[in-house]
Amino acid sequence: MKRKPIGKLISQIYRQNQKNLTKELKPFQIGGGGQHSFLIEILRCPGINQDTLTSELKFDKATTARAVKQLEEAGYIMRSVDENDRRAYRLYPTQKGLDFHPTLTSILDSRHQQLTQHLTKQEIDQLFTLLQKLH
Repeated sequence: MKRKPIGKLISQIYRQNQKNLTKELKPFQIGGGGQHSFLIEILRCPGINQDTLTSELKFDKATTARAVKQLEEAGYIMRSVDENDRRAYRLYPTQKGLDFHPTLTSILDSRHQQLTQHLTKQEIDQLFTLLQKLH
């Protein structure tokens, strides 16, 4: 049996996971494009600068701007002009975002469980270590 390239396998797993995640998050007005990743980071670091968010998550500026706009329109976050740089924005979770955090965490944990359901604890640890090395 011929092996698929590792990059292709990672990409296929990622796309399938994102497709399932998008379905689960749709009722909450959180779409694809990694919006959940942006929200999690804003919840983790309230007041994060939009440029720092882009850098931390390894997305391009346009993707970040779209995700931030959609999350703001859905009421999960708010933007505030940075006091030190009037051209930049600081991002904060709203009460809706804070209230949604446990639900989002539960959904992400469930996706993790589905992804790793056929792996032992040791295999999960090994996979994590290997993926960190690749990263």
